[in-house]
Amino acid sequence: MSVSVQNGGVQNGTKAGLWNGLRRLVRLRLVIPVMRAKHPPEYTARGVLVGVAVAMTPTVGVQMPLVAVFWVLARLFRPSLGFNPILAMAWTWVTNVFTLGPFYYMFLITGELMLGRWGETSYAAFSERLAELLAADIAWYDAVWVYAVEIFTTWGVPMFVGSLPWAIVSAWVGYRWSLRLSHSLVRRRSRRKAMADR
Repeated sequence: MSVSVQNGGVQNGTKAGLWNGLRRLVRLRLVIPVMRAKHPPEYTARGVLVGVAVAMTPTVGVQMPLVAVFWVLARLFRPSLGFNPILAMAWTWVTNVFTLGPFYYMFLITGELMLGRWGETSYAAFSERLAELLAADIAWYDAVWVYAVEIFTTWGVPMFVGSLPWAIVSAWVGYRWSLRLSHSLVRRRSRRKAMADR
């Protein structure tokens, strides 16, 4: 295992490489699509809001179909609240097979706290049971149903209740961040265009 000196401190080369790779992946998959969006900033920001809100619920496996359903409903009933579905689907990747355990446990603990059941589930017991559920060797379409039913049967209401405050706060933060970024990019493009027209 290599150790390197960077910025005056000693860092583990493998961990630094992993962290840099993760940062690049996040920038490539999540930030750059926001920067390249051609729609108005509000439309782009609503896409991030929906994607993050869905990501921060215990619905891994059906997140992209959920975004598609929300997009169709928005188009049918409130076109003024339309959003970029591709961007929203990209932002559901915040929760994935690598981040699933910590996020779901955070939802569960928050839900237990909200329901007055603090400390009923240890992380070791939770991660062991989650690994058992995810290890089932079944087809994708069966897995979605099995995971949803098993997760609800095993942790049920506390996990879903606990995800709500995280979904609301995270979606709002994602919306404000992407709206600010989109507006700054629009201003920058306008300044460049004005300079080019002189």
